Amino acid sequence: MTQAASAKIAAVIDLETTRHVARLARLRLEGEEELRMQDELNGILGHIDQIQSLDLDGVSPTSHVIALRNVVRDDTPRPSLSVSDALHEAPEVIDGGFGVPRIG
Repeated sequence: MTQAASAKIAAVIDLETTRHVARLARLRLEGEEELRMQDELNGILGHIDQIQSLDLDGVSPTSHVIALRNVVRDDTPRPSLSVSDALHEAPEVIDGGFGVPRIG
């Protein structure tokens, strides 16, 4: 980033703006923390400025930079516990299900 671009961005995020953003985020910043946050916010805007300056004509939008394949196994039905086996060790069975204490 050039000094001119950096100066342009620095003028956008002043100390008062930094304090406002911190207040919105419910952050309590003091002294050196405010200055560090101001620098970080300016850095973020600098990166955004660099990204916006890229020529992306002809580049299709993507969700990932590399092609992904489904890494999850197929969802196929298979045998599982019967209701009687599942409820065998239950402390209490009510209407064919697990009995739990009433809330409230």
